[in-house]
Amino acid sequence: MHEMSLTESIVRILDEQAGMHGFTRIKTVWLEIGELSHVDPESILFCFDAVSRGSPAAAGAKLEIIRVPGNAWCLDCAESVAIGRRGDPCPRCGGHDLAVTGGEELRVKELEVE
Repeated sequence: MHEMSLTESIVRILDEQAGMHGFTRIKTVWLEIGELSHVDPESILFCFDAVSRGSPAAAGAKLEIIRVPGNAWCLDCAESVAIGRRGDPCPRCGGHDLAVTGGEELRVKELEVE
């Protein structure tokens, strides 16, 4: 389960940011997870509770997941389209010449701190 190591990295980043910016506690973390990122949001939520307990800044923080839909630019019909997974055809023209433009994110979007 790679979500555990991803979550450990997220908590490490949170602790580093706390040290750099001088806040002592994180109340809420908003994390963007793209639909095409191959990251299971439920696993991240589960792992965050376990991993953040040992964190000086993130212990007890609430994790909010923002799911980012998959998007691509269709080179065949020159349209921006929503896609559910890589390899899906364009929902407008059925073409397969798509360039992913969104949905691969895994990033800390916002923090509520004390």
